[in-house]
Amino acid sequence: MKFLVVGLGNIGVEYLNTRHNIGFNILDAFSEASNFSFHPARLAYKGIAKYKGRTLVCIKPTTYMNLSGKAVNYWMQTEKIPIENILVITDDIAIPLGTLRLKSKGSDGGHNGLKDIQNTLGTNIYSRLRFGIGDEFKHGRQVDFVLSKWSEDELTRIPERIEKSIEIIRSFVTIGAERTMSAYNNK
Repeated sequence: MKFLVVGLGNIGVEYLNTRHNIGFNILDAFSEASNFSFHPARLAYKGIAKYKGRTLVCIKPTTYMNLSGKAVNYWMQTEKIPIENILVITDDIAIPLGTLRLKSKGSDGGHNGLKDIQNTLGTNIYSRLRFGIGDEFKHGRQVDFVLSKWSEDELTRIPERIEKSIEIIRSFVTIGAERTMSAYNNK
């Protein structure tokens, strides 16, 4: 079985360790834990993980957040991966810091990366792991907040949640979205 695991973020040093790049951070930690590396490829940095007889094609799109759908669609088609085997990892300001929520479908919630994926694929029925980054910003300062770096306090809480995200990725590819949601959501 083959899966496409997509970590959303923006390329460039100015975006390193920003809230909006948590998808990249989770995949970087997953690559370290799974002993594979990312290499430049078409529209993304790509790495291949093996886990319990499954092949996970992991990508970090280089198209920037607002054009993430282009990379997702390209690798989905190239690797012949069905939509039910796609997992997109993204930040979410609508849920508290560190909260992890797996969904098998849903709206883009105002997230431009998810919006582009939905528009490109023509559906909102694909799995996404939403990593809560909180909403500690003043009205009208959302962009500044998501593109800013983690605070010292937040940095102490993030590593454990990234580890839990890796567990969710492995669960998703072995027991599926529904059973993984039951096991991990609201925990």
